[in-house]
Amino acid sequence: MKSINASLIWFGAAVSIAEILTGTCLAPLGIKLGTIAILLGHLIGCTLLFFAGYIGAKTNRSAMETTKISFGKLGAKFFALLNVIQLVGWTSIMIYDGSLSLEQVVNCGRQIWVLVIGLLIALWIITGITNFEKFNAAVIASLFSLTIVLCKVIFFSNGNNLVPLPQNSEELSFGMAVELSCAMPLSWLPLISDYTKDSKKPFKVTFLSALVYGIISSWMYFIGMGASIFTGESEVATIMVKAGLGTIALVIIILSTVTTTFLDAFSSGISLKTIFPHISEKYSSIAVTAIGTLLAAIWPMDNITNFLYLIGSVFAPMIAIQLADYFVLKSDSSEKKIDYEKILLWILGFLIYRLLMNTDLPTGCTLPSMAITFALTCLVRILFKTIKSVRR
Repeated sequence: MKSINASLIWFGAAVSIAEILTGTCLAPLGIKLGTIAILLGHLIGCTLLFFAGYIGAKTNRSAMETTKISFGKLGAKFFALLNVIQLVGWTSIMIYDGSLSLEQVVNCGRQIWVLVIGLLIALWIITGITNFEKFNAAVIASLFSLTIVLCKVIFFSNGNNLVPLPQNSEELSFGMAVELSCAMPLSWLPLISDYTKDSKKPFKVTFLSALVYGIISSWMYFIGMGASIFTGESEVATIMVKAGLGTIALVIIILSTVTTTFLDAFSSGISLKTIFPHISEKYSSIAVTAIGTLLAAIWPMDNITNFLYLIGSVFAPMIAIQLADYFVLKSDSSEKKIDYEKILLWILGFLIYRLLMNTDLPTGCTLPSMAITFALTCLVRILFKTIKSVRR
Protein backbone atom coordinates (compact mmCIF):
# COMPACT_ATOMS: atom_id res chain seq x y z
CA MET A 1 0.00 0.00 0.00
CA LYS A 2 1.21 3.50 -0.88
CA SER A 3 1.72 6.16 1.77
CA ILE A 4 -0.94 8.44 0.29
CA ASN A 5 -3.54 5.65 0.27
CA ALA A 6 -2.76 4.75 3.89
CA SER A 7 -3.05 8.41 4.90
CA LEU A 8 -6.44 8.73 3.20
CA ILE A 9 -7.73 5.55 4.84
CA TRP A 10 -6.81 6.72 8.33
CA PHE A 11 -8.01 10.26 7.68
CA GLY A 12 -11.40 8.77 6.81
CA ALA A 13 -11.28 6.54 9.90
CA ALA A 14 -10.70 9.53 12.18
CA VAL A 15 -13.49 11.70 10.77
CA SER A 16 -16.22 10.03 12.77
CA ILE A 17 -19.39 11.01 14.59
CA ALA A 18 -18.42 8.53 17.34
CA GLU A 19 -15.14 10.42 17.94
CA ILE A 20 -16.94 13.76 18.07
CA LEU A 21 -19.50 12.35 20.50
CA THR A 22 -16.74 10.91 22.72
CA GLY A 23 -15.12 14.35 22.70
CA THR A 24 -18.28 15.84 24.22
CA CYS A 25 -17.61 13.72 27.33
CA LEU A 26 -14.49 15.83 28.03
CA ALA A 27 -16.43 19.10 28.29
CA PRO A 28 -16.47 19.13 32.16
CA LEU A 29 -12.69 19.70 32.14
CA GLY A 30 -12.94 22.91 30.13
CA ILE A 31 -11.00 23.85 27.01
CA LYS A 32 -7.48 24.00 28.51
CA LEU A 33 -7.41 20.77 30.56
CA GLY A 34 -9.61 18.99 28.02
CA THR A 35 -7.23 19.83 25.16
CA ILE A 36 -4.23 18.59 27.18
CA ALA A 37 -6.09 15.33 27.93
CA ILE A 38 -6.96 14.89 24.25
CA LEU A 39 -3.37 15.42 23.10
CA LEU A 40 -1.83 13.24 25.83
CA GLY A 41 -4.31 10.41 25.30
CA HIS A 42 -3.77 10.43 21.55
CA LEU A 43 0.02 10.58 21.93
CA ILE A 44 -0.11 7.41 24.06
CA GLY A 45 -2.68 5.64 21.90
CA CYS A 46 -1.15 6.52 18.52
CA THR A 47 2.37 5.55 19.64
CA LEU A 48 1.00 2.11 20.46
CA LEU A 49 -0.94 2.15 17.17
CA PHE A 50 2.31 2.76 15.30
CA PHE A 51 4.17 -0.14 16.93
CA ALA A 52 1.24 -2.52 16.38
CA GLY A 53 1.04 -1.57 12.70
CA TYR A 54 4.82 -1.75 12.29
CA ILE A 55 4.89 -5.39 13.40
CA GLY A 56 2.36 -6.24 10.68
CA ALA A 57 4.21 -4.16 8.08
CA LYS A 58 7.57 -5.82 8.85
CA THR A 59 6.19 -9.37 8.93
CA ASN A 60 3.62 -8.93 6.11
CA ARG A 61 0.92 -10.32 8.39
CA SER A 62 -2.59 -9.11 9.10
CA ALA A 63 -3.35 -7.80 12.58
CA MET A 64 -4.69 -11.08 13.91
CA GLU A 65 -1.99 -13.10 12.15
CA THR A 66 0.63 -11.16 14.14
CA THR A 67 -0.90 -12.43 17.39
CA LYS A 68 0.39 -15.91 16.49
CA ILE A 69 3.89 -14.62 17.25
CA SER A 70 2.99 -14.38 20.94
CA PHE A 71 0.00 -16.61 21.51
CA GLY A 72 0.26 -19.47 19.00
CA LYS A 73 -2.30 -20.63 16.45
CA LEU A 74 -5.25 -21.18 18.80
CA GLY A 75 -4.35 -18.04 20.74
CA ALA A 76 -4.53 -16.05 17.51
CA LYS A 77 -7.99 -17.47 16.78
CA PHE A 78 -9.11 -16.51 20.29
CA PHE A 79 -8.09 -12.88 19.79
CA ALA A 80 -9.50 -12.89 16.27
CA LEU A 81 -12.85 -13.92 17.74
CA LEU A 82 -12.65 -11.13 20.34
CA ASN A 83 -11.77 -8.72 17.56
CA VAL A 84 -14.73 -9.80 15.44
CA ILE A 85 -17.02 -9.24 18.43
CA GLN A 86 -15.47 -5.79 18.92
CA LEU A 87 -15.90 -4.95 15.23
CA VAL A 88 -19.53 -6.08 15.16
CA GLY A 89 -20.03 -3.81 18.17
CA TRP A 90 -18.32 -0.88 16.45
CA THR A 91 -20.23 -1.43 13.23
CA SER A 92 -23.56 -1.35 15.05
CA ILE A 93 -22.53 1.66 17.21
CA MET A 94 -21.41 3.67 14.18
CA ILE A 95 -24.59 2.92 12.25
CA TYR A 96 -26.70 3.67 15.34
CA ASP A 97 -24.98 7.02 16.00
CA GLY A 98 -25.17 7.95 12.33
CA SER A 99 -28.88 7.13 12.11
CA LEU A 100 -29.68 9.18 15.24
CA SER A 101 -27.83 12.18 13.85
CA LEU A 102 -29.40 11.87 10.40
CA GLU A 103 -32.86 11.61 11.94
CA GLN A 104 -32.35 15.04 13.50
CA VAL A 105 -31.44 16.48 10.10
CA VAL A 106 -34.15 14.77 8.02
CA ASN A 107 -36.99 13.19 9.98
CA CYS A 108 -37.97 10.12 7.98
CA GLY A 109 -37.61 7.41 10.63
CA ARG A 110 -34.37 6.24 12.28
CA GLN A 111 -34.66 2.69 10.95
CA ILE A 112 -34.74 4.07 7.39
CA TRP A 113 -31.42 5.79 7.99
CA VAL A 114 -30.02 2.61 9.56
CA LEU A 115 -30.86 0.75 6.36
CA VAL A 116 -29.43 3.49 4.12
CA ILE A 117 -26.11 3.55 6.01
CA GLY A 118 -25.89 -0.26 6.07
CA LEU A 119 -26.46 -0.46 2.30
CA LEU A 120 -23.85 2.24 1.58
CA ILE A 121 -21.24 0.41 3.71
CA ALA A 122 -22.01 -2.86 1.90
CA LEU A 123 -21.62 -1.05 -1.45
CA TRP A 124 -18.27 0.37 -0.31
CA ILE A 125 -17.10 -3.15 0.60
CA ILE A 126 -18.26 -4.59 -2.74
CA THR A 127 -16.44 -1.96 -4.80
CA GLY A 128 -13.23 -2.57 -2.84
CA ILE A 129 -10.72 -0.34 -1.07
CA THR A 130 -8.42 0.18 -4.07
CA ASN A 131 -10.84 0.33 -6.98
CA PHE A 132 -11.90 3.92 -6.45
CA GLU A 133 -8.80 5.76 -5.22
CA LYS A 134 -9.80 9.06 -6.86
CA PHE A 135 -13.31 8.77 -5.45
CA ASN A 136 -11.82 7.99 -2.04
CA ALA A 137 -9.65 11.10 -2.25
CA ALA A 138 -12.65 13.22 -3.26
CA VAL A 139 -14.67 11.93 -0.30
CA ILE A 140 -11.85 12.70 2.14
CA ALA A 141 -11.38 16.19 0.66
CA SER A 142 -15.12 16.83 1.08
CA LEU A 143 -15.05 15.66 4.69
CA PHE A 144 -12.04 17.86 5.40
CA SER A 145 -13.80 20.93 3.99
CA LEU A 146 -17.02 20.18 5.82
CA THR A 147 -15.33 19.73 9.20
CA ILE A 148 -13.71 23.16 8.74
CA VAL A 149 -17.20 24.58 8.22
CA LEU A 150 -18.33 22.75 11.36
CA CYS A 151 -15.43 24.25 13.36
CA LYS A 152 -16.40 27.74 12.16
CA VAL A 153 -20.01 27.20 13.22
CA ILE A 154 -19.02 26.00 16.71
CA PHE A 155 -16.15 28.32 17.57
CA PHE A 156 -16.66 31.45 15.48
CA SER A 157 -20.41 31.86 15.21
CA ASN A 158 -21.96 35.00 16.66
CA GLY A 159 -25.18 33.18 17.47
CA ASN A 160 -26.85 33.85 20.81
CA ASN A 161 -26.61 30.22 21.84
CA LEU A 162 -22.80 30.14 21.81
CA VAL A 163 -22.29 30.90 25.47
CA PRO A 164 -19.58 28.90 27.31
CA LEU A 165 -20.97 26.63 29.97
CA PRO A 166 -19.49 26.60 33.50
CA GLN A 167 -17.00 23.75 33.84
CA ASN A 168 -17.07 21.21 36.63
CA SER A 169 -13.94 19.07 36.49
CA GLU A 170 -15.22 16.95 39.39
CA GLU A 171 -17.61 15.24 36.97
CA LEU A 172 -14.65 13.75 35.09
CA SER A 173 -11.11 13.25 36.35
CA PHE A 174 -8.16 14.21 34.14
CA GLY A 175 -6.94 10.61 34.13
CA MET A 176 -10.27 9.26 32.89
CA ALA A 177 -10.33 11.96 30.21
CA VAL A 178 -6.89 10.81 29.04
CA GLU A 179 -8.20 7.24 29.00
CA LEU A 180 -11.19 8.21 26.87
CA SER A 181 -8.83 10.00 24.46
CA CYS A 182 -6.54 6.98 24.33
CA ALA A 183 -9.43 4.54 23.86
CA MET A 184 -10.20 5.42 20.24
CA PRO A 185 -6.70 4.84 18.81
CA LEU A 186 -6.46 1.78 21.07
CA SER A 187 -9.60 0.37 19.45
CA TRP A 188 -7.77 0.36 16.10
CA LEU A 189 -4.81 -1.70 17.41
CA PRO A 190 -6.34 -5.02 16.31
CA LEU A 191 -6.96 -3.60 12.81
CA ILE A 192 -4.06 -1.43 11.68
CA SER A 193 -1.85 -4.26 10.41
CA ASP A 194 -4.63 -5.26 8.01
CA TYR A 195 -3.75 -2.05 6.12
CA THR A 196 0.03 -1.94 6.64
CA LYS A 197 0.91 -5.58 5.92
CA ASP A 198 1.50 -5.01 2.18
CA SER A 199 3.58 -1.85 2.61
CA LYS A 200 6.71 -1.50 0.49
CA LYS A 201 7.97 1.11 2.96
CA PRO A 202 6.90 -0.29 6.36
CA PHE A 203 8.11 2.54 8.58
CA LYS A 204 6.87 5.40 6.41
CA VAL A 205 3.42 3.93 5.77
CA THR A 206 2.87 2.96 9.40
CA PHE A 207 4.17 6.28 10.74
CA LEU A 208 1.94 8.31 8.40
CA SER A 209 -1.06 6.11 9.25
CA ALA A 210 -0.65 6.70 12.99
CA LEU A 211 0.24 10.39 12.58
CA VAL A 212 -2.69 11.26 10.30
CA TYR A 213 -5.13 9.35 12.46
CA GLY A 214 -3.80 10.99 15.64
CA ILE A 215 -4.04 14.55 14.29
CA ILE A 216 -7.53 14.21 12.78
CA SER A 217 -8.91 12.17 15.70
CA SER A 218 -7.69 14.83 18.14
CA TRP A 219 -9.41 17.42 16.00
CA MET A 220 -12.67 15.46 16.10
CA TYR A 221 -12.45 15.21 19.90
CA PHE A 222 -11.78 18.95 20.11
CA ILE A 223 -14.83 19.69 17.93
CA GLY A 224 -17.00 17.53 20.20
CA MET A 225 -15.64 19.06 23.39
CA GLY A 226 -15.99 22.59 22.04
CA ALA A 227 -19.51 21.91 20.81
CA SER A 228 -20.57 20.75 24.25
CA ILE A 229 -18.88 23.65 26.08
CA PHE A 230 -19.93 26.49 23.78
CA THR A 231 -23.41 25.39 22.74
CA GLY A 232 -24.63 23.25 25.61
CA GLU A 233 -25.42 20.48 23.13
CA SER A 234 -23.91 17.01 23.08
CA GLU A 235 -25.41 16.07 19.70
CA VAL A 236 -23.43 17.56 16.83
CA ALA A 237 -26.29 17.17 14.35
CA THR A 238 -28.47 19.43 16.52
CA ILE A 239 -25.76 22.11 16.49
CA MET A 240 -25.47 21.98 12.70
CA VAL A 241 -29.23 22.05 12.19
CA LYS A 242 -29.58 25.08 14.51
CA ALA A 243 -26.86 26.78 12.49
CA GLY A 244 -28.77 26.16 9.26
CA LEU A 245 -26.35 23.54 7.89
CA GLY A 246 -29.00 20.95 7.05
CA THR A 247 -27.59 19.66 3.74
CA ILE A 248 -23.96 19.97 4.85
CA ALA A 249 -24.80 18.14 8.10
CA LEU A 250 -26.39 15.34 6.07
CA VAL A 251 -23.28 14.93 3.90
CA ILE A 252 -20.83 15.04 6.84
CA ILE A 253 -22.74 12.44 8.83
CA ILE A 254 -23.29 10.01 5.94
CA LEU A 255 -19.73 10.16 4.58
CA SER A 256 -18.00 10.04 7.97
CA THR A 257 -20.14 7.12 9.13
CA VAL A 258 -19.61 5.10 5.95
CA THR A 259 -15.83 5.71 5.62
CA THR A 260 -15.15 4.80 9.25
CA THR A 261 -17.51 1.84 9.53
CA PHE A 262 -16.14 0.39 6.30
CA LEU A 263 -12.80 -0.23 8.04
CA ASP A 264 -14.52 -2.02 10.94
CA ALA A 265 -16.56 -4.26 8.64
CA PHE A 266 -13.69 -4.95 6.24
CA SER A 267 -11.28 -5.89 9.05
CA SER A 268 -13.88 -8.19 10.58
CA GLY A 269 -13.70 -10.23 7.39
CA ILE A 270 -9.90 -10.44 7.65
CA SER A 271 -10.17 -11.52 11.31
CA LEU A 272 -12.77 -14.16 10.46
CA LYS A 273 -10.37 -15.53 7.85
CA THR A 274 -7.88 -16.15 10.68
CA ILE A 275 -10.49 -18.40 12.31
CA PHE A 276 -11.92 -19.90 9.09
CA PRO A 277 -9.18 -19.81 6.40
CA HIS A 278 -11.49 -20.69 3.52
CA ILE A 279 -14.05 -17.98 4.20
CA SER A 280 -14.40 -15.03 1.80
CA GLU A 281 -13.22 -11.75 3.34
CA LYS A 282 -15.64 -9.71 1.25
CA TYR A 283 -18.76 -11.76 1.96
CA SER A 284 -17.99 -12.14 5.66
CA SER A 285 -17.50 -8.34 5.86
CA ILE A 286 -20.90 -7.86 4.27
CA ALA A 287 -22.38 -10.35 6.76
CA VAL A 288 -20.91 -8.34 9.66
CA THR A 289 -22.39 -5.18 8.14
CA ALA A 290 -25.80 -6.88 7.99
CA ILE A 291 -25.54 -7.98 11.65
CA GLY A 292 -24.42 -4.50 12.70
CA THR A 293 -27.29 -2.95 10.78
CA LEU A 294 -29.80 -5.26 12.48
CA LEU A 295 -28.38 -4.52 15.96
CA ALA A 296 -28.40 -0.78 15.28
CA ALA A 297 -32.06 -0.98 14.31
CA ILE A 298 -33.24 -2.78 17.46
CA TRP A 299 -30.72 -2.06 20.25
CA PRO A 300 -30.15 1.36 21.94
CA MET A 301 -26.44 2.27 22.14
CA ASP A 302 -26.36 5.75 23.65
CA ASN A 303 -23.45 5.30 26.10
CA ILE A 304 -20.30 3.59 24.79
CA THR A 305 -17.80 4.54 27.52
CA ASN A 306 -17.94 1.09 29.17
CA PHE A 307 -17.46 -0.47 25.73
CA LEU A 308 -14.35 1.67 25.19
CA TYR A 309 -12.90 0.65 28.56
CA LEU A 310 -13.60 -3.02 27.81
CA ILE A 311 -11.72 -2.71 24.51
CA GLY A 312 -8.77 -1.18 26.36
CA SER A 313 -8.70 -3.92 28.99
CA VAL A 314 -8.75 -6.65 26.31
CA PHE A 315 -6.33 -5.30 23.72
CA ALA A 316 -3.87 -3.20 25.77
CA PRO A 317 -2.29 -6.24 27.49
CA MET A 318 -2.40 -8.17 24.20
CA ILE A 319 -0.30 -5.59 22.36
CA ALA A 320 2.01 -5.13 25.38
CA ILE A 321 2.92 -8.82 25.19
CA GLN A 322 3.37 -8.60 21.41
CA LEU A 323 5.68 -5.61 21.71
CA ALA A 324 7.79 -7.39 24.31
CA ASP A 325 8.03 -10.54 22.18
CA TYR A 326 8.79 -8.85 18.87
CA PHE A 327 11.04 -5.94 19.84
CA VAL A 328 12.79 -7.22 22.99
CA LEU A 329 12.61 -10.97 23.45
CA LYS A 330 12.68 -11.87 19.72
CA SER A 331 10.54 -14.93 20.48
CA ASP A 332 8.09 -16.51 18.05
CA SER A 333 5.33 -18.94 18.99
CA SER A 334 3.74 -19.02 15.53
CA GLU A 335 4.25 -22.76 15.16
CA LYS A 336 2.88 -23.60 18.62
CA LYS A 337 -0.73 -24.64 19.03
CA ILE A 338 -1.07 -22.27 21.99
CA ASP A 339 1.38 -20.43 24.24
CA TYR A 340 -0.14 -20.91 27.70
CA GLU A 341 2.48 -18.70 29.34
CA LYS A 342 1.40 -15.70 27.23
CA ILE A 343 -2.30 -16.43 27.70
CA LEU A 344 -1.81 -16.38 31.48
CA LEU A 345 0.15 -13.13 31.21
CA TRP A 346 -2.68 -11.64 29.14
CA ILE A 347 -5.24 -12.62 31.80
CA LEU A 348 -3.03 -11.00 34.42
CA GLY A 349 -2.71 -7.87 32.27
CA PHE A 350 -6.49 -7.75 31.82
CA LEU A 351 -6.98 -7.87 35.60
CA ILE A 352 -4.31 -5.21 36.17
CA TYR A 353 -6.07 -2.87 33.73
CA ARG A 354 -9.45 -3.38 35.43
CA LEU A 355 -7.91 -2.75 38.86
CA LEU A 356 -6.15 0.41 37.70
CA MET A 357 -9.48 1.74 36.42
CA ASN A 358 -10.39 2.29 40.08
CA THR A 359 -7.43 4.64 40.57
CA ASP A 360 -7.12 8.22 39.35
CA LEU A 361 -3.81 8.21 37.48
CA PRO A 362 -2.91 11.33 35.43
CA THR A 363 -1.91 9.16 32.45
CA GLY A 364 -5.03 6.98 32.57
CA CYS A 365 -4.73 3.23 33.10
CA THR A 366 -3.65 2.09 29.60
CA LEU A 367 -0.01 3.17 29.80
CA PRO A 368 0.76 1.89 33.33
CA SER A 369 -1.11 -1.41 32.78
CA MET A 370 0.78 -1.98 29.53
CA ALA A 371 4.11 -1.08 31.15
CA ILE A 372 3.48 -3.61 33.94
CA THR A 373 2.38 -6.31 31.47
CA PHE A 374 5.38 -5.59 29.22
CA ALA A 375 7.78 -5.82 32.15
CA LEU A 376 6.19 -9.03 33.47
CA THR A 377 6.45 -10.64 30.01
CA CYS A 378 10.17 -9.86 29.85
CA LEU A 379 10.80 -10.94 33.45
CA VAL A 380 8.95 -14.25 33.09
CA ARG A 381 10.88 -15.11 29.91
CA ILE A 382 14.21 -14.24 31.56
CA LEU A 383 13.25 -16.27 34.65
CA PHE A 384 12.33 -19.33 32.58
CA LYS A 385 15.60 -19.12 30.65
CA THR A 386 17.56 -18.85 33.90
CA ILE A 387 15.77 -21.89 35.38
CA LYS A 388 16.47 -23.94 32.23
CA SER A 389 20.16 -22.99 32.22
CA VAL A 390 20.51 -23.92 35.94
CA ARG A 391 18.91 -27.32 35.35
CA ARG A 392 21.40 -28.06 32.60
